[in-house]
Amino acid sequence: MTTLSCKVTSVDAITDTVYRVRLEPEADFSFRAGQYLMVVMDERDKRPFSMASLPSEHRFIELHIGASEINLYAMAVMDRILKEREVLVDIPHGDAWLREDDEERPLILIAGGTGFSYVRSILLTALARNPDRDITIYWGGREEKHLYDLSELEALSVTHPHLRVEAVVEQPEEGWRGRTGTVLTAVLQDHGTLAEHDIYIAGRFEMAKIARDLFCNERNAREDRLFGDAFSFI
Repeated sequence: MTTLSCKVTSVDAITDTVYRVRLEPEADFSFRAGQYLMVVMDERDKRPFSMASLPSEHRFIELHIGASEINLYAMAVMDRILKEREVLVDIPHGDAWLREDDEERPLILIAGGTGFSYVRSILLTALARNPDRDITIYWGGREEKHLYDLSELEALSVTHPHLRVEAVVEQPEEGWRGRTGTVLTAVLQDHGTLAEHDIYIAGRFEMAKIARDLFCNERNAREDRLFGDAFSFI
């Protein structure tokens, strides 16, 4: 792992609580799709954020940070980014990176909210390696606005016929054309078996535990092909 000073080159408010942040590291860096970095607040305080950019994009790192008054943990990071325009990061971390051993297996990517940053890096890297791979991405949020890059995904699915996008919201507004409920329920509804799939999931510890239990016990998913950093803590 490497500690790097990074200039903040841009900050865009995607929604009222989600920011797209681009960093320019002072030196060369490397990571695997699906890994994360730690923003160093002080020697004993390092805060994890998934990297939405691709390993092949060597000049910058993109983060999607969900920060609000009810998420002071992330808000403190955003305050530093906005005020100092420079941050120290520890890179890379995480074992739930995109595997390369079998790029023909169908791929399922699951994310809630800003967990999309994790699956975005995996998705775009997987498509670059094998454009014909069958990939389904399930992205869930409380409301439609939390699926902040849905238009990008839908456009990508037009040019990649083997990519399927399933958007799921818990509280749909009038006119919502996607699915309702939870992403885990949507996966179970769509698949009688998951035995042949590689599955990558970004979510809270509770969500990851439920997913592992349901997918393995009810849909025959292989635990050794189920990836998510949360699994290391449950």
